[in-house]
Amino acid sequence: MKGLHVGTRAALPHINDGGRIILIGSISGELAFPATAVYSATKAAVAAFARGWAKDLASRNILVNAVQPGPIDTDMNPADGDFAQQMIGFIPLGRYGKVEEIAGAVSFLAGPDASYITGATLNIDGGAAA
Repeated sequence: MKGLHVGTRAALPHINDGGRIILIGSISGELAFPATAVYSATKAAVAAFARGWAKDLASRNILVNAVQPGPIDTDMNPADGDFAQQMIGFIPLGRYGKVEEIAGAVSFLAGPDASYITGATLNIDGGAAA
């Protein structure tokens, strides 16, 4: 969490009024799995930072939101990996997400159509936290 806090604070003088901060957390901030208590707590803190900073930075019209991906098909967590079948059982859509699906949501939050969204947490998890 220190890196998120220090990095965001360092970036603030360089962010124009009306800018965007989009924090990437994890659905693990809402769903704890065995042996992930500390990881889950840090991801819950990402969403809390977004809510707090949204209020703190509203006077500058800087919007702050958090994106919480669920299992996403990456090199580190492949959809065909050993752990994948167990995870898919928790996902109502029955599949891992794609990197492009996360990027699309971040792009939306960074764009003009999201100009009234701040302090929000967007779960992109195939319904896992529903």
